[in-house]
Amino acid sequence: MQEKYILAIDQSTSGTKALLVNKRGEVISRATKEHIQYYPAPGWVEHDPLEIYENVKYTARLVLQQANISPATLSALTITNQRETALVWNKNTGMPIYNAVVWQCQRTAEACSLLKEQGLESLVRAKTGLMLDPYFSAAKFKWILDCVGDAARQLQEGELLAGNIDSWLIWKLTGGQVHATDYTNASRTSLFNIHTLTWDEELAGVFGVPLSIMPEVKDSDILFGYTADAELFTEQVPITGVIGDSQGALYGHLCLETGSAKATYGTGTSILMNTGTQPVDGGEGLVTAIAWGVGGTVTYALEAVIRTTGDSIKWTRDNLGLFSNFAEMQQLVDETKENEGVYLIPAFVGLGAPYWNPYARAAIIGMNRGTGRGHILRAALESIAYQVRDAAEFIQERSGISLLDLRTDGGASANPWLMGFQADILGISVKRSTCAELSAMGSVYLGGLCTGFWSEPEELSTLPSGYNEYVPNMNKKTRDSYYSGWKEAVLSIIRKENKKEQSEALI
Repeated sequence: MQEKYILAIDQSTSGTKALLVNKRGEVISRATKEHIQYYPAPGWVEHDPLEIYENVKYTARLVLQQANISPATLSALTITNQRETALVWNKNTGMPIYNAVVWQCQRTAEACSLLKEQGLESLVRAKTGLMLDPYFSAAKFKWILDCVGDAARQLQEGELLAGNIDSWLIWKLTGGQVHATDYTNASRTSLFNIHTLTWDEELAGVFGVPLSIMPEVKDSDILFGYTADAELFTEQVPITGVIGDSQGALYGHLCLETGSAKATYGTGTSILMNTGTQPVDGGEGLVTAIAWGVGGTVTYALEAVIRTTGDSIKWTRDNLGLFSNFAEMQQLVDETKENEGVYLIPAFVGLGAPYWNPYARAAIIGMNRGTGRGHILRAALESIAYQVRDAAEFIQERSGISLLDLRTDGGASANPWLMGFQADILGISVKRSTCAELSAMGSVYLGGLCTGFWSEPEELSTLPSGYNEYVPNMNKKTRDSYYSGWKEAVLSIIRKENKKEQSEALI
């Protein structure tokens, strides 16, 4: 009998990755391709949807070629994706009417502030679990519809569709036959009621986005459709296992019990805790999220979102030229035994949880004449750990649930120094998965359960998996000193922004 495989597409903020996974849960082939980041104005971030789709096809074909297998051996194609990134396209031409507006983009900050001033944030939070923030998709949809020439006419004539990246890929992969999303992506739009599990007309009125252009919402483990792009495969392959990247990582970690939690270190970082089949109100600053819909049952989570973590390392390399490869970076960090009071606040696109300040700007604080590359690089790495502690403490405070350990994944989690420092700053064990693709594996597990690749969730726990555990070694006095320095540095940035707003108000 011919061995079967699952093809996973992991479409992230920085690029596209394709993985080929066998029934033992082993990744036997992988391919990646970055896409261009566009910054047309300060705080604006865009991607080219057509480039992303071409990269999906390229990496998907490449992993099959590398493994020397045919599409006929695929049980499913699964998708995990960057969430909140919004796009609108013409269903007749198959062309986006504008670039994808990325989750990091701050162009709608003023529009969200105006809605807050109208007292609408409590309504949005009550129905969606989300705060009113430019991070989420609805205001981005509205911006595209309002600001792109000819969009009004296309909308009036029923030619437009909208969605996050998952919906775009499903629509393209199925040859325009399926316009759908899953609960996790729908719940990040600010248009989806997480209690009634439906698109909400009142929210659509708040944001000015017609629900007629939004996709059908489905469980993550359901059959979405079949591939129908001859440039990809001549055979039809089932599309299933669709889930947002952070929730995919939660499932990939098999955090299936209430209170289990993980952190995914990517361009930004998401800390997510499973809260069971009933939503928990996180109050201001935390997101009450849908973890997944599986087998007709929706599971909820509490999430803290950090805007910039791994991207700060990329910034020190690409913009400052402080290192050329990660071995060089690590050597510089290892040679820097103390931070000497140098802190990097990576508010390049504002600050996320627990601050949620879209106007804060990045800064390096505490430098002296002896400050060198190693101090700045160490400060960039440390900033990741400090922000994760900020978020973890916030989740514990609001939920009343203590984190016994933190399961980690994502690009920056591969750095042993960072994971050790993370354990030190948190004061609890940090367990890094030896699987580098937890988001993709979450979608693989869900797709495998849908297609009978695996028979039941219990079978997943028997698959080979492993963790590297980091335990705290830093004494409490040092930990508190480092962290208090960080808090003061962040507050100085926020105070500066507040003074600026006050000064502008007097002019």
